[in-house]
Parts: sequence; structure tokens; C-alpha cells
Amino acid sequence: MLTAFNNGFARFVDGPNAGKLLLRLTFGILLLFHGYAKTQHGVGWIADLLQSHGLPGFIAYGAYIGEIIAPIMIIFGFITRPAGLIVAVNLLVATLLVGMGHFYKLTDVGAWALETEALYFFGGLIIMLVGPGRYAIMKN
Repeated sequence: MLTAFNNGFARFVDGPNAGKLLLRLTFGILLLFHGYAKTQHGVGWIADLLQSHGLPGFIAYGAYIGEIIAPIMIIFGFITRPAGLIVAVNLLVATLLVGMGHFYKLTDVGAWALETEALYFFGGLIIMLVGPGRYAIMKN
């Protein structure tokens, strides 16, 4: 009985291309909010963090690529796989700069302190691996 229910439900909701589109839209739009904040407040604080670690400050402008350009590419399904990798690398750098002190911490509600960063990092990797699906400007 459970098998029949599961098989019927699976047939009803089977839509991998629609799922990829929903993933791309959700992921890209939510990440754009972070990019918008960078356009409003700048990336000077990121440049300062980079320089405090002995890295050139101009790397901070990569945040615009990782949080505005790549999410737009993901939303539209344009060169989606490289865009997913760009987002993942962007999040890895951001986490290494500001989040490593929170690696072993939980929030007051029991969530991992780096949960958002992990979702964006792994989301970027997943988008890179699964590709854009049928509803995209470029199919691969």
C-alpha cells in the first residue's frame, strides 16, 4: 500500500526540470539580496578583512561577481554550471574570512551558526552538478 502511494505520488510530482528552475530561481533571487546590500554599503569592509590577512583588497570586488552577476546567470540559466562554482568559491572565501570563528557554534535556536553559508555553498555546488534543466537560456 505504501509502495503504491509512493509510486503514484512520484508520478504526480515528477518534474526534474521544473525542480531545477525552482532551485535556480530561489537560490539566485535570495543571493541577490546579499549583492544588493553590497551595492548599497560597498565592499570596503571586505577589502579591509582581506588586507588584514595579507591579501590584496581589490579581491573584494569579486563579491559583486559572486553575489550579483553569478546569481543573475543562475536565474536565467546562462552558463549556469560555472556560475554555481563561482558562488561556491565566493561563499568559501567569505566563510574563511568572517565565519571560521563560528564553525563549532550553534545559534540560540539550535541552528549551526554557519548554516546560511553552508546552504549557499552547497547550493552553488549542486547547481553546478545538476545544471540548469530545460527552462534555461543555455541548456548545458
